[in-house]
Formats: sequence, structure tokens, C-alpha cells
Amino acid sequence: MAGIVKPPGAFAVTPHKVSVCILLQVYAPAAQISVPFPFSTVNQHNRLGLFLLSLTKSYDDIFEPKLDELIHQLRGIGGLLNYWLTDHLTSKLLALSSPDDLFNFFSDMRGILGGPEAGVLEDDQVILDPNSHLGMFLRRCILAFNLLSFEGACHLLTSIGMYCKEAISSCPPYEAPHLDDSSNDLETPPEYENMELENLVFEKVTEEIEARERAGGRVSFHLHAPQALVGLVEDIEVPGDPEFKHGGKLREACHYAHPTSNTLRDLDPSGGIFLRTNWQIQGFLQEQADALEKQGSSFSLNDFELMLRQLQKLAPELHRVHFLRYLNGLYHDDCIAALENVHRYFDYSAGIEGFDFVPPASGCNTFGRYEIALLCLGMMHFHFGHPKQALEVLTEAVHFSQLQSNDTCLAYTLAAICNLLSETGISSTTGILGSSYSPLTRIGISLSVQQQLFVLLRGSLKRAENLKLKRLVASNHLAMAKFDLTHVQRPLVSFGPKASMKLRTSPINVCKELRLSSQLISEFGSETSSMTTDGAFSTAWLKNLQKPMDSQVLSQESGSGSNNAFQFCAQPSSVPASVLQLVGSSYLLRATAWEIYGSSSLARFNALVHATCFPDVSSSSDTALAYLKLIQHLAVFKGYKEAFAALKIAAEKFLSVSKSRILLLKLQLLHERALHRGHLKLAQQVCDELGVLASSVTGVDMELKTEASLRNARTLLAANQFSEAAAVAHSLFCMCYKFNMQVENASVLLLLAEIHKKSGNAVLGLPYALASLSFCQSFNLDLLKASATLTLAELWLSLGSNHAKRALSLVHGAFPMILGQGGLELRARAFIVEAKCYLSDPSFSVFEDSDIVLDPLRQASDELQLLEYHELAAEAFYLTAMVFDKLGRLEDREDAAASFKKHILALENPQDEEDPLANIF
Repeated sequence: MAGIVKPPGAFAVTPHKVSVCILLQVYAPAAQISVPFPFSTVNQHNRLGLFLLSLTKSYDDIFEPKLDELIHQLRGIGGLLNYWLTDHLTSKLLALSSPDDLFNFFSDMRGILGGPEAGVLEDDQVILDPNSHLGMFLRRCILAFNLLSFEGACHLLTSIGMYCKEAISSCPPYEAPHLDDSSNDLETPPEYENMELENLVFEKVTEEIEARERAGGRVSFHLHAPQALVGLVEDIEVPGDPEFKHGGKLREACHYAHPTSNTLRDLDPSGGIFLRTNWQIQGFLQEQADALEKQGSSFSLNDFELMLRQLQKLAPELHRVHFLRYLNGLYHDDCIAALENVHRYFDYSAGIEGFDFVPPASGCNTFGRYEIALLCLGMMHFHFGHPKQALEVLTEAVHFSQLQSNDTCLAYTLAAICNLLSETGISSTTGILGSSYSPLTRIGISLSVQQQLFVLLRGSLKRAENLKLKRLVASNHLAMAKFDLTHVQRPLVSFGPKASMKLRTSPINVCKELRLSSQLISEFGSETSSMTTDGAFSTAWLKNLQKPMDSQVLSQESGSGSNNAFQFCAQPSSVPASVLQLVGSSYLLRATAWEIYGSSSLARFNALVHATCFPDVSSSSDTALAYLKLIQHLAVFKGYKEAFAALKIAAEKFLSVSKSRILLLKLQLLHERALHRGHLKLAQQVCDELGVLASSVTGVDMELKTEASLRNARTLLAANQFSEAAAVAHSLFCMCYKFNMQVENASVLLLLAEIHKKSGNAVLGLPYALASLSFCQSFNLDLLKASATLTLAELWLSLGSNHAKRALSLVHGAFPMILGQGGLELRARAFIVEAKCYLSDPSFSVFEDSDIVLDPLRQASDELQLLEYHELAAEAFYLTAMVFDKLGRLEDREDAAASFKKHILALENPQDEEDPLANIF
């Protein structure tokens, strides 16, 4: 027998939907149907209604729950009501023995709907609004049944029989409720005393199934999509472990977002497989996409691909599956799979399914959503490190968006181009972007990449504001804050005499943009998707019904107890996750801004806020970045022992890949510690590892390239290879200047000053130190400015003792910033330089005030020993021994000399410990 052919994605009547209709009949019984009212309180009745609403809206799986799962969920109703509902549900299902029974059942269901045809209502009668969610669900069930042929009704009866039979083998016996009479508002019926209700129910089911088998031979069962399942079973090896067959209860213990074990369970071709409604499946896929974006490469590739392949075979009309497979390949760095699936998605669906972009009024259907396909393709190239290809594709997307008048896609494309230009090192866009989009290039004005970026940022922000795309507006405000953080704004066009202007960044503009981006959290309501909010709320409510605390608290029929438990256990956040993610990103950008401006305490505070308040909604890369900032703070202020302990925790939390931030932090800390210990061989090995990450392939992160070159120069400096170190630093300065990386230029200039200072050419180092100070003032790099001032003082001191007072004045001027925000190394350097200034000053007498020298040296030696910085610690102990020698304190001199000797020996003969690079990957 074969039922009528339904169009793809049509709403079909299934055994689970029949069960929901039976429960709806209990919730709102019609006047002509004799259903005993089982509710002793209004609260019980409302809880059943909320349960049914959540059951039809939740999207925790792509398959409908089986009868044993539904009975398990009914336990959360509380009290003895769930036993009555279980008995009533199974009895009604078993009573459906013929197509006429089904016809009469759905005919009776019309009576619980309100409306003009409802007739006279009784005082205590509960009716469903036909336009409510439950009313629409019931109307769709009635309509779908009326469209069934006689063969289709027979199929439905067979499915209901198997639906009941499966509950016998899979549903465990109920445990008798151990509740006091005072806690149950529903009196125990006399027929339920001294008997096990579940045995009675299962005996009825077994007898009914056996009777049908004797009457008509074996009970046939018709799959929802038999051909798809047959092909699927041929391709997939199903484990024989019984946990996989009943793995739905392990769903919450699984750390993946999708129910892997439940998916494998449903591969059994002898069981009933029915997909949920299209609305619920779309919500489930959206949830998986969010989880995939958040977890990245730690998301299970094979299990998720298995589930998507199964869904694609069962419902080939759901083209969004191809988009999820594209995302799965994208976040697992499978370029071929990502490219293949993004082409499939737009070939099959023309990009219509799965996007929230507002379609243009006309003219878009000619090319489908070609501009959106180009946008996705450009983002894919950007993700895989192909900036030139990404920029070409995104520029083409701009052209087609303008051609099709798709302003929304144009706004998102411009934002993607801005992100591309700001994140990757592209020195020129001539012939790609400038001549085609920028209005200034049309009048013969040549713009740099940074000026084009500024024009695009302003244009994208204005377009997003006009289209009221609040999330994009907030994202653009963050991009503007990031741009203002590291760029001096100059007029793009200037006519006539040039007016004087201060070439400085504006921290006020940065704070303004960050505040504007955070205002999104108060304006999220108009962009909230009902699928996201209602589905997430319903899914969380059903999951919390099964928690042990709910069985104790929610069974109490007191209003205050249920409301409190519901408020704290079941209610998800009403703010969309994408909004919270943007707010969390603003805190990360605040932390970066305070790092640049030199406030270590505020940087740590904002990173701590992100790591504490936004880990559930932020991507794994953002959360890892927050951890990275906190670990860096530990290394600077507490030493490497604390930092490596925290790094071990972070490495267990985040799966490190070859270019992850966690791996980069490991290499940075290892390099710093190796230089401080004098282990130059290990330092060079770490530099080689960084060089592999920062290969010369176009599109590699410029920040990583700069970091590798900077550390290579520092390693050469530590090995006293001054000319080679200067050559590397000079090359790095040229690269940073080419790509307008002015903040990095300040650090490179300071490194060049250090090279000349250590090589004995203090006069040559002065211009570099002064240039670094100028950059620091322009970009408000207060902490780096204090470090540059300290280097300048050392250079002046190297020119002779007659410059000691000038050097001491510079050190004292930098002390407030160094002592307030500086780390262990910077503070120790400042103390040593201060002591050297006093000792070099001919007018200073150690005998008059020795503590003014000994106190900073003692504090410097303590902090340097935490860092294991042998070279500077040896210098501090050497100066201390000199002072004690002048004071005649021979015993103290010998102690200081012994410490000096210990650090010198440790510096010259670094201990070969276990290779730290062996277990780094």
C-alpha cells in the first residue's frame, strides 16, 4: 500500500503528533467528549499547557520523540498526574484500531477549537484559540489527516502500533512515587492502590499488538523515507552497543551540541523514524550553526557530518544542510569540502533558504542570490588565508549587490571588506577595489589602503544605520573603535593652506565607539527571531523537567515554589546570543585598548569580565583570547611559574592547532623565559617555530609576522650579534611602515635603540629612542613611552657621568607610570637604572644615604629572581656588592657576590631540562 504523494517538507500526521493531540484533548476537552478532568489545581492544568507548547516548539533533535521518551518527559509534570496521563495516552492510542477510529478521533478534535462554529460554551470549558500556536498545530494535524488516502490512514495505524510496541522494550518500569499525601494535591484513585500501573499499561499494549499479529500475520511497518534509509544503512556501520540504541538519555552528558547517540539509534530500519516539523528542524540547524561557530575545530567533524548526511537523505528538500556542511568544512579547515558544499547550497537553493537578508523589491530573482554566494565565497577565502582572492570575490559581490539593489547584502559585503583590510597585510588594492568603489578615486585622488579602509568603514556604518541593521551597526562601531585605536586620522582631501593639526590618536573616539556598540543590548528586541527565542526557551524548559531538582521542587503545587524553580532553572537568557557575543567582543576590544594605552589593571579587568560573563556565547577563539590576556598578565606580574600553570589549564580547555592563539602564547612565554635564563639555543628553536607559523605566504597574519621578526632580532641581540640584529630590526621597520603598522613601529624603533645601547654606540641609539618616544606620544602608548624614556635615560647615562642628573630626572618622570602599571621586568630595570644614576653622579655620597640605592636594588633583585632573569639579576647583585664594599659591610658584600656568581654561572651554563617543545603541539 502507498499513501498519497506529499510535496517536500509537507506537514504529515505521525504517531507522535497523534499523541500530542490526545494530550491536547485532555488539556482542552470538547463538550461532547467525555474526558474526566484530572487536574486538582489550576497550576497543574497550566503546566500541561506549557508542556504541550514546549513540546511543539523545542528543537533539541531532528527526530520526533518516541513513546517511551514522551512518557519520560511526562514525569516532569509532577505528582500522580503523570501516571494518569500515561494510562490515558496509551489507552487512547490502543483504542485506535481502524481508519474509522482515526476519522472519528480527528472529527472530535474539531470541537476543542474556538471560533464562530464552536457553539455555546460551558462555564468551565477550555477552548483553544484557532490562531494560537497550539490551535494552528491542531488545525494542521486535522488538515494533514483529511488529505490522507485510505492507504495512508492504514499506514498511520500501523505506525501507531509499532510506536506503542517499542515502548515495551525500551521504557523502564516506573518507580512508585515516594511522596507524602500532603505534597500531592491529586488524591490517589482506589483502583491504583496496591498495583503497578506500568505493568497494567504494558500488558494492554502487548495484548493489543499480539491480537493484531494473530489476525493479520506480521505487523508491517512503513518507513517515512524507506529508500533513503535503505541507502543510509548500507553506507553506515551501526554499533551493537545497547547504549547507542537508547542513547537519548545521554544527550545532556555529551559535550557536542547535537545528540550523536540519538542519531545513531535512529538508524535502525525496524523502528519508526519521523522528522519534526520544518520549523523545528530549521531551529535545530540554526542552533548547530551557532555551536559550530562557537566551538570551531573542537566541534565533532565526523559525528556532525554523519547526522547531516542522514538528514539530507531523509529530507533532500532541506538545502540548508549543504550550508551546514559548508560551515563544518570551513571551521575544520577542509577547503575542498567547504568549497564543494557552498557551491551545492547556492546551486540547489539559490541562497534563498537560511539567510535573514531582506530581499530586494524586484530584479533579484534573475540571478537568484548570486551576490550572497559571492559574499560566502569571499569569506571562505578570507578564512583560509587567501586575501587577494577574497578581495576580488568581495569586490564582485559589491558590483552585483549594486546591480540587484540588494542594499543589505551590500552593507554586509562592505563590512567583510573592512574586516579583510584591517586583519590581513595588503599593501595595495590598486585595480581591485579603489578604482571601482571609492568615490574619491573617481576624481583622481589616490588613497592609501588605510584611507580606503576609513572610507569603507564610514560608508558601511552609515548604510547599516539607514537599513536599521542593529547587529551590523554595533559590529561597525567596534571596527571603527579598532581603527581609531591605531590610526591617526588625517583629512582625506585638503585644499588651500594646510592648517596645523595634532597627529595623535583619540582615546575619546575609541571610548565613544565602544559605548555606542554596547547600546545594542537595549535594542535587540526588533531583530529577535521567534524561532530562536521560543525554540530555545521551550528546549531549555523540557530539559529542565528531567533534572532531579525539578522532580522535587516542581512537583510542589505551590505557586511560589514552581515560579522560583522555573525562573532559576528553566528560563534561558532573553538576549540573543549574537547580541551577547558582540557585547563580549566590546570587552575584549576594551582590554586591547587599555593594553595599548598602558593600563594593565583595566586590561586585566575587561579580560576577566569577558572570560567570566561571556564564555557560553562567545566563540572559542574569543574566549581563548581572553584567557591569553589573563595568562600574559600573570607572566608579567607573577612570573613564569604562575603563567605556565594557568597555561596548562587553558591548553586542556582549548584544543591547540598549529596557528592557534594558545600555541602562540606558549611559544612567546618559552622564548621570554629562554632569553632570561640565557638559553639561546632554545630561544632560537622557538624563533624557528614562530617562523614556520609566520611563513612568507601572502595573507598570513601581519601581527604574527611582526612577532616572529621581533623575537628573532631579540635573540640575535642576546647573542651579541649586533649587526645581524640591527639588519632584522631595520627590515621589520620597513615592513611595518609599508603596511602602516605605526604602533609596531614604536616597538621596533625602541629595539633599535636597545641594540645600539648594548653595542656601545649610545649616540646612534639616541635618535631611535627619541623617534620611539614621538610615536608613543602620537598613539598614546603610555607604558611603552615609559619604557622608551627608561632606555633614553640609559643612553644618556652611557655618554658619561655628567649626564647622570638628566638621566635620573627622566627615570623619576617615568616612575609613576612604571610603578603603577609596569610589570616585574620593567620595574626592576627602572630600579637598577635609578641606582646606576645615583652611583654615577659625582655629587652623590653612598655614606650619607645608602638606603636610597640599596632599597631599589634589593627590590629589583627579588623581582628578577621571580622571572629567572639571570643577566639583570647579576647586574643588581653586582651593584649591591659594590655598595656594600664601599660601606665596609664585608659579610653582606660576600653574600651579594655569591648571588652574583650564581646568576653568572646560570647564565653561562643553562641547565638542559626536558625539551619544552616536545609536548607543545
